[in-house]
Amino acid sequence: MKNFTEIPADEFNANVTRLIGSEWMLITAGNKSHNNTMTAAWGGIGFLWNMPVVFTFIRPQRYTYEFSEKYPEFTLSFFDKKYKKALSYCGTNSGRDVDKAKNTGLLAIETEKGNISFEQASIIIESTKIYFDDIKKANFIFPEIDAKVYPLEDYHRMYIGRIDHVFKK
Repeated sequence: MKNFTEIPADEFNANVTRLIGSEWMLITAGNKSHNNTMTAAWGGIGFLWNMPVVFTFIRPQRYTYEFSEKYPEFTLSFFDKKYKKALSYCGTNSGRDVDKAKNTGLLAIETEKGNISFEQASIIIESTKIYFDDIKKANFIFPEIDAKVYPLEDYHRMYIGRIDHVFKK
């Protein structure tokens, strides 16, 4: 990919709490002709089952959920702060109704594996799904979280992905 250099996952040393929780990311699943992206501020990066992993959360009513279920791989794309408005748009509009890339000016690029990210990203993590599970009401130790975050009981699905590639601009 033009303008990106691959780095080993264990050399990725960003402040993940800030990167995901404050600056957000785009989760994208699909291929060049059939894909969708959504903004997320929940997730993480770590080490599990003897490999570097990411974990993401997607509610079943999100359009990206369909793509995450169908395709075995996904990308996480991180952007400089100047793209916050574009990420906000991607988080508040559905790909069922609008062309997010066209409406934000984000330019889709294809990885060597055929996954989709964006030219304006500063960091791209390409992952293969290795596990999923659904958030369950019965498992909340603090029920006030459930009551506040899930009043409609539309619980997220968590995906754990093996980190295959990390690209940095």
